Amino acid sequence: MSVSVALPLDGPSVPPADGGPAGRLVVFLHGYGADGTDLISLAPIFAEHFPDAAFHAPHAPFPCEVMAGGRQWFSLAAVHDPALMTGDPAKMGAAFAALERDSRSVLPTLDATLDGLLDHYGLPADRLALVGFSQGTMMALLCAPRRAEPVAAVVGFSGSLLSPASLPTETRARPPVLLVHGDADDVVPVSRARQALPVLKAAGFNASLIEVPGLPHAIDDTGLDAAIALLERIWNA
Repeated sequence: MSVSVALPLDGPSVPPADGGPAGRLVVFLHGYGADGTDLISLAPIFAEHFPDAAFHAPHAPFPCEVMAGGRQWFSLAAVHDPALMTGDPAKMGAAFAALERDSRSVLPTLDATLDGLLDHYGLPADRLALVGFSQGTMMALLCAPRRAEPVAAVVGFSGSLLSPASLPTETRARPPVLLVHGDADDVVPVSRARQALPVLKAAGFNASLIEVPGLPHAIDDTGLDAAIALLERIWNA
């Protein structure tokens, strides 16, 4: 059963497992080449711990340029480097500037979708958690700090921080951030999370990183358990 809400970005949804009104909201932001159906499958796992939570997984706004039927939050074609995330950011300034520009262009649409969901359920920002994977993590880390009110938390799997230089001056809200990354990730290497962590901390975020031994570009039980534990600490405090 899905929830019908008119939003800038549509996608699959799951209503609260307890059958009552939503008391919390989890929004999943999928990775490059996937769509909302990829991460909405995590909803039952979270619902075991948060039965009053509604779950939404919006499709990214653009068709994926390399994967038929998939979606993307922003293009990677402009940088002409499929191995961009494995490169040295210090030597790829123009490429990362292009990624930052394109990702920022999506922020108004993502923000409007989150605002629409909060309005629909009548919830304050601190009842919203953002859970991203890969490119979805990049969008979550770009979006959440720049919103007027802090969300409950950001959980970012296998992602990267695209705008480290502007974070200190553009941050408006500082939700807790949990990064989870496999040390065998050959798509977005764990070094990207290691670089993001001190930047987030220096900007005043309560941020942590869990490195999962042997995990490739994926989500496993270790990361899910850590994400649920974080939300339990925040929401059940």
